[in-house]
Amino acid sequence: MQLIINTPKLFVASSPVDFRRSIDGLCSIIHQEMLENPQTHVYVFYNKNKDKLKLIGWHKNGYVLIYKRLERGKFTFIQSDDNSVEISQEQLSWLIAGLDWVNMSSWNELKFEDYY
Repeated sequence: MQLIINTPKLFVASSPVDFRRSIDGLCSIIHQEMLENPQTHVYVFYNKNKDKLKLIGWHKNGYVLIYKRLERGKFTFIQSDDNSVEISQEQLSWLIAGLDWVNMSSWNELKFEDYY
């Protein structure tokens, strides 16, 4: 399954959240700690064990909550002094797939002009 999320900006929380929180609790975090309007972008939250994700976003007339749990392994996150880190669509795809999106983001594409 390929999940495509089209939004101007994507933010990942810089610290874990209590996963008993649902839409209203996550919206309060977005509004109070990230100082953002919950209806403008998509936000990614993770639990303390880093094996679960929740994505929340506004879709036309209501919120959408997406939940992902890894059966093995852990998600990779950046620790930051800010309340959130902005990521790209590609980085979100890697994150949801359970890949190390932080290291993948730093890879440069190789371009050769001479092959011999």
